[in-house]
Amino acid sequence: MKRRVAISILGTTLDAGKWENRWSRWRPNVALCQQPGLFIDRLELIHDNRSQALCQRIVGDIGTVAPATEVRSNVINFRDPWDFSEVYTTLRDFARGYSFDPETEDYLVNITTGTHVAQICWFLLTEARIIPGQLLQLSPPRDREPEQDFAGTHRIIDLDLSRYDEIAKRFASEREDAASFLKSGISTRNAAFNRMIDEIERVVIRSTAPVLLTGSTGAGKSQLARRIYELKKSQRKISGPFIEVNCATLRGDQAMSTLFGHVKGAFTGAAGERAGLLRSADKGVLFLDEIGELGLDEQAMCLRAIEEKRFLPVGADREVSADFQLLAGTNRDLGEDVRKGRFREDLYARLNLWTFQLPALRERKEDIEPNLDFELRRYLEREGENITFNKEARERYLAFATGPQAVWSANFRDLSASVTRMATLAPHGRITTDVVDDEVRRLNAFWRSSSDHGGADLIIEEVLGAEAAARLDRFDAVQLATVLHTCREHATASSAGRALFAVSRLEKKSSNDADRLAKYLARFGLRFEDFTNGGNRRVGRASLQNTERRVS
Repeated sequence: MKRRVAISILGTTLDAGKWENRWSRWRPNVALCQQPGLFIDRLELIHDNRSQALCQRIVGDIGTVAPATEVRSNVINFRDPWDFSEVYTTLRDFARGYSFDPETEDYLVNITTGTHVAQICWFLLTEARIIPGQLLQLSPPRDREPEQDFAGTHRIIDLDLSRYDEIAKRFASEREDAASFLKSGISTRNAAFNRMIDEIERVVIRSTAPVLLTGSTGAGKSQLARRIYELKKSQRKISGPFIEVNCATLRGDQAMSTLFGHVKGAFTGAAGERAGLLRSADKGVLFLDEIGELGLDEQAMCLRAIEEKRFLPVGADREVSADFQLLAGTNRDLGEDVRKGRFREDLYARLNLWTFQLPALRERKEDIEPNLDFELRRYLEREGENITFNKEARERYLAFATGPQAVWSANFRDLSASVTRMATLAPHGRITTDVVDDEVRRLNAFWRSSSDHGGADLIIEEVLGAEAAARLDRFDAVQLATVLHTCREHATASSAGRALFAVSRLEKKSSNDADRLAKYLARFGLRFEDFTNGGNRRVGRASLQNTERRVS
């Protein structure tokens, strides 16, 4: 059996009693040790220096009614027992310095005595598990019979809300509402994406640590960042503004000034003081989109601002402070950039506490239909016109949108633009099959032009190097570029293989798309793993030699 330990503050009023009549009064800390069915092995009694005499009397009386109970005296002096900050800090320090042993002891925190401030602090410390116990409330006897003691009654307050069905259901409903809010009310069907959103909701509500959102362009990083801000503000976790900046637009000397501000006369043209985006985000959220584009100097100052909440504006000799939560976005592989010396390892380590990879639209084919309806609602809000599909047109568009030919290279930006075009051209507010067919041709032409030979040259040079790329025939270059783009757009070799061999695989009884892809890449000295995690890996000399053998 575990030992039962109670922690209690000496009640200078309730526990007091003149020597003659003290047994005819209800005294909580004495009654604590008289509770039927609640034997206390050890009582940690907290009091100040002025209450030494009262403490000794209570200890003696507990020895009379419960001689097997050990009582330990703990002296804690409050300058002002009604000062919340002082009381909480002092009791927290007591708890952190106490040798709790939950394996062998159960702990009860008595909230009957002490000021209301102390009672609130006990609750907060117990609810946060700084004290690994339960709360105990004592009550005096209502109708005491002759010869009956003054033990009264007790009630243990269980703070594990998950045990209460109604409360658990309400919490679950609130969490579902928060997750739906982060998804802009879209009933997404992709299980992996929904799990990620649930985790983001828990993180941003409970933590102020930086959050890194990764994913290809158009995957929804900016929109999710703003929804995170709005959720935190609705929960009263923050009170400041949402400040967003695309770091790719920050270049040269102006980058420092934009982010950290400057003082008057800091440089030529600095006619006045500028607060900077970090100070503007005080008490709010700062979203640094494409953070991988920041220079190394700006990265160093951002790291200090995140960790110490202080930084030095350009030209200033005095630091300023700003307390904000940082959200960062990138479509780059920051880990690879660290290895190449393009991104600071210490800043990456700070950002990488909470990293969430937003999947591309082509990886969430089941979510295209609910997002299609969402885009039509947005068009109604924006243009004031309700646009709908006829049944055949909707089926035809969804068949294309979820099929292997749909590239969605710009992700949700492509989808949003596509819906806007169809809604604008819809006759009498109805999107017909003719409108859909025209849009499909338009999207296919756009995606083909985006992966023309110029784009092919760029990606091949990036992967193989300019020398090896120049040795390829145009036929091989265009084909290889398509394969490389597809590899970067998919999380697994099997997924990329299915997209590349979508037609021919149907003619095979059993197909191993990943193996077919691996054999093709091997002809150029490449592996699918070279493109995972958004990789921009340049394969190097070995691949160059393999390619030379291939083109010779």
